[in-house]
Amino acid sequence: MIGGSLSPKDASEAAKRSPLPPTRPHLIGDDAEALDVARRLAADFAVGAAQRDAERRLPFEEIERYTASGLGGITIPREHGGADVSFVTLAEVFAILCAADPALGQIPQNQFGVIALLREHGTPEQKARLFADVLAGKRIGNAGPEKGGASMLHMKTRLTRTPEGLRLTGRRFYSTGAIFAHWIPTRALDEEDRPVQVWVPHDAPGVTVIDDWSSFGQRTTASGSVVFDNVSIDPGDVLPVHAFAERPGLSGPISQIIQAAIDLGIARGAFADTLAFVRDRSRPWMDSGVAAAVEDPTIRQSVGGLATNLHAAEEVLREAAEVLDRIAAKPVTDLSSAEASLAVAEAKILTTEIALEASETLFDLAGSSATRAAHNLDRHWRNARVHTLHDPVRWKFHLLGNHALNGALPRRHQWN
Repeated sequence: MIGGSLSPKDASEAAKRSPLPPTRPHLIGDDAEALDVARRLAADFAVGAAQRDAERRLPFEEIERYTASGLGGITIPREHGGADVSFVTLAEVFAILCAADPALGQIPQNQFGVIALLREHGTPEQKARLFADVLAGKRIGNAGPEKGGASMLHMKTRLTRTPEGLRLTGRRFYSTGAIFAHWIPTRALDEEDRPVQVWVPHDAPGVTVIDDWSSFGQRTTASGSVVFDNVSIDPGDVLPVHAFAERPGLSGPISQIIQAAIDLGIARGAFADTLAFVRDRSRPWMDSGVAAAVEDPTIRQSVGGLATNLHAAEEVLREAAEVLDRIAAKPVTDLSSAEASLAVAEAKILTTEIALEASETLFDLAGSSATRAAHNLDRHWRNARVHTLHDPVRWKFHLLGNHALNGALPRRHQWN
């Protein structure tokens, strides 16, 4: 076993977490239905969110309900039977779900990023087969970057040819959704050191998913390790991403706008809990001269500032999604792909800032009683702090500044 052997306990626990066989989900027909389904699910998911976080209880039942709802297939093209909703709708669906429970809401993110990549670069056979799998209820996870390398692009995972066929070997981390997934796509280097994407069935011999995620935030995403030990791979499940490195596309900005929508959802959840706590529990400061915290002029001013910044982030995120919708309607060029990245970068900055601001200001406005462990309100800040680190916002400022000053276009990356 590469990367160290698994203890019997690890192996046993991983086996228990294999996803259930898929059941055919509801088929969502359009954008309006997708938003309605998301709102109804979010209302239910919000009820147990604080307890799931406190107990670190992985949301297996909730993910099955999410899958049954049909939301997992809303970006499948219409010619393949999906609703093909707008990016405006996709972003809002994630924001709605993540306002209720951002860890649960984050779990499907890689499915949509992979679908976007498949739409751009998959073969007709791959598209027909894998899109049908999604509409039939199969979930797509991810086996993310490797730990311990000199950079995020460090990769030891290998896809090699053997007399018995293709074999995949490696150990990956940050594998959000893999525990719940039927397909676990990952990146590897082929025998010519070229990056490829490999689609691996969760139940393939040699695949082990380990729940070793220990972050203080987004605690129930189960973004831990996946081990591939000489796993047999069908050649039809390999996407040669190296061949598309210089081809402009939207899969990167699409993945990034989902990240921004998750942060917006965290901000919305923190803001809603701030309002509820101030209204129902907080006491006014003794020097305020008012009878209720909601009458405190300093609290009103701060709430007004939060509301304004939240609204700004919502509108810039929506504008970025509209840019993606406009660009996706035509053949993507170097310039239009760059425009998409710039628009999403602006949204990422504002959603990052409001997620951190709202989750921190909650305690300033709600008061010391809000810090009691029973309320678990610190989960908002923990979730915001962890999730916003996925893509450092300082580099978004750099990207925008370099473009404004020098006309430089954002670099395209072969994510791993």
